[in-house]
Amino acid sequence: MSIFHDLTAKPWATAPGTVENLYDRATARKLALKVFLAVVTVLFMLLIIAYGRRMAYEDWRPSPQLGLLWANTLALILGSVALQWAQFSVRRGHMDGMRVALLAGGAFTVVFLVGQILAWRQLSTMGYFDVTNPAIAFFYLITGLHGLHLLGGLVAWGRTFSKVWGDFDVAIIRHSVELCTLYWHYLLGVWLVLFGLLFSGNNLDILLKLCGIR
Repeated sequence: MSIFHDLTAKPWATAPGTVENLYDRATARKLALKVFLAVVTVLFMLLIIAYGRRMAYEDWRPSPQLGLLWANTLALILGSVALQWAQFSVRRGHMDGMRVALLAGGAFTVVFLVGQILAWRQLSTMGYFDVTNPAIAFFYLITGLHGLHLLGGLVAWGRTFSKVWGDFDVAIIRHSVELCTLYWHYLLGVWLVLFGLLFSGNNLDILLKLCGIR
């Protein structure tokens, strides 16, 4: 009976349902990520507005410009490019290229985070560890929050990277890589806005206009 059942079984008959379930889960995860990113966007927008309004006070003392932040920005850009490469590779079935790109994306992100910590230490050695200075306090707060979100992304990256060895479901990995890529591109965009407005030079007029103060 079992032999007859095996011979007459039609595994493809359940395949559409399985594919549909995978698609539904993937859609739900992507929607959840987009909702989360919308909340994070509001958080950083509020911080930028608060920063701009505080800059308008006469006692404002700007934080020093750190050249290291330019190198950190380059590292984050390279990490985002590497993850885009991973997404490009997995869509075309180039698994080895996807693994290399995933590894590079994670490595560049770690370099960025280490660079941010070094920037903190550089500020402290310059005598700018006093968080009673609003500019310094904002610097630590904003870069710290951004770094924490990247650390959370590295957790998801690590789970994905651990699954790309041996036998794995390509569809699931492709979706995980796409989510990681979206998250990295988003945090890169956030950092470029923060860096451009707050930490890369004299952008006081632009920031105050964006905040509706001028």
